Parts: sequence; C-alpha cells; structure tokens
Amino acid sequence: MREKLKGSVTLYETGEELLEQADVDLIDVCVPTHLHRRFVEMAAARGKHVFCEKPLARTREDGQAMIEACRKAGVKLGVGHVVRFFPEYRKIKETLESGQIGQPATVTTMRGGGGFPTAWQDWYANFEWSGGLILDMIIHDFDYLRWLFGEVDHVFARGTTGKEYNRLEYALVTLRFKNGVIANVEGTWLNHGGFQTEIEITGQKGLISHESKDSAPLRTLMKDDANASGVAVPESPLYDSPYFLEIKHFVDCIEQGTDPLINGEEALKAMEISLAAIESIRTGKPVYLNR
Repeated sequence: MREKLKGSVTLYETGEELLEQADVDLIDVCVPTHLHRRFVEMAAARGKHVFCEKPLARTREDGQAMIEACRKAGVKLGVGHVVRFFPEYRKIKETLESGQIGQPATVTTMRGGGGFPTAWQDWYANFEWSGGLILDMIIHDFDYLRWLFGEVDHVFARGTTGKEYNRLEYALVTLRFKNGVIANVEGTWLNHGGFQTEIEITGQKGLISHESKDSAPLRTLMKDDANASGVAVPESPLYDSPYFLEIKHFVDCIEQGTDPLINGEEALKAMEISLAAIESIRTGKPVYLNR
C-alpha cells in the first residue's frame, strides 16, 4: 500500500515495496547501520545505484558483501563520509598539498558533544547495532585523515566503547600512519556545550587549526624568523550544504560514468580503522592493519 503525500512524494510501507514499484535510478540507504547490508543488496539486485549512509556496515563481512553485490550488479556504490565535502576540511587538504606548513607530523582531532542521539528502538545505544561512537561518529575523522595521509599502520585506543546502552561514551584513538604521521582522534558524548569538531595539524613550517565554533573557521599559523603570526582564512557561509554536495557528486558520477570520491572500498578502509580501534580497547593492545 502506498500513499501520495503533499508535494508529489510517494510513501511506501516497506523498502521491498518501494524497490518493486518506484521508477527510480538511485536508492539512498539511511536505515540503522546493522540493516545496511540487507537494503543495499536488495537495491543492487534490482539494478539501482546505491548511496549508503556511513558507516558502510556493522561488520567487515557485511561491508565486503555489499561491495561485491554492487559490483556484480554493475551499479555504483557511494557512502556518506560527508566531512570530505565540508569547505573548511577541503581547504585544509589544499593547504597541506600546497606545502605551506611543510611536512606534517602530528594531528589532533575532536568530535562530539551535544547530547546522546535518540532514534528508532534506541539503536545508537545498542553497541551490537551501531558499533558505538567509534564506528558511528569518529569514523568521519578516520576517513578524512586517511584521505590526507594515506594508509594507517597501527591503531591504539582507550575508552568506554563496547558497553551496552552507554550514553556517556568516550574514546581516544591514536593512529600511526605508514608515512610517519601520528594522529590522536578524540570522540565524546560528554561535552554538554553542544556538538562541535576540532582539528589541528602541525607541520615543519607551521600549523593549521579549525574549531567549528570559532568565528574564523580556519586558521593557518606560520613560523617566522622573528615570531609567529596568525592568518585567518574565512569561508563564506553562503555555500551549499555538504550533505547536498555529497549527493550531487554521486548523481554526477552516475550521469558521467565516473567513480565516486567515497566508494565502497574507501568506506571499508575507514571501517577497518574503526574496528581496529574497538579491538584495541577490548584487548588493551595496538592493532596492526594492512599486514
């Protein structure tokens, strides 16, 4: 049964009904993480291109199966690692690639606060469904940092991850990249000042920092022979939403026959970092990747 809503939007009672009846080219999968595989595989089997919310899946096995299903069906798979589309984070990448701050060495990031999310059947708090804040939230930073610095060699983490219905979750994850960069990634639901993000990258010749609550969104501090100086690099607030941009990018890829910036393989790599961090918290030991 389906219902026509105002604005010519059609409501379907089930995903199966939508896939059978709707004349669409692209399915956007926004269900809870543990259900991603089911809906991605259903969409791919019906020849629909798929854009899936991050993280790609709850387990590596599910993620790999989703990639394979889309590959076999000849459809594109994109994943919503939206940080790559935020203008401040794109500017950071441009600044690094320009060599302005020299060889990067250390990174710190923070993401979280604002109160624990509420949702259908409290699924965010169900660790077996969501993977906690490491898989659901700071995976954003893992994906972004890997975009900047390449593959991770090993991961060491501490935190409260893994406890069921833990609304006061906190994690600190150290990543050692194969190129020598060391990153400390912090995630928390304990900051009651509202949701915010921070990133600071130190290089041989300077530093880049961004705090989402700053009036100046991005600052680059350069070493000087006499003293250090700060240069604010403002971004106009009149830009398209990053969430719009990531979908537009994926649609463009479908129309042009090109690969999306964040495909299944890219998303799986970020998942592997998250799962390694969860394993490190469980064992108390570093976890090595890509070996």
